[in-house]
Amino acid sequence: METASRWLSVEEIAEYLGVSKESIYRWLERGAIPAHKVGKQWRFQSPEVDDWVKRGEASENHRAKNETEKNSECEPLRAEGCK
Repeated sequence: METASRWLSVEEIAEYLGVSKESIYRWLERGAIPAHKVGKQWRFQSPEVDDWVKRGEASENHRAKNETEKNSECEPLRAEGCK
């Protein structure tokens, strides 16, 4: 039987990852970090975040690559308001 991990707050996941709360909030704004909204608060499952980190999605290079891909996809659509 698998035991469920407890839900972590923004402060707890920041401490768990060794980053600032501001980094967590930036990732949340981008929709980058796996998170769940419970009421008005964000909650995290450490196994989901561990998998996200292991896939390399928390790295600077991954974010830069995604921004480049997003910008290149929008290039033909800029006249139509793609941002």
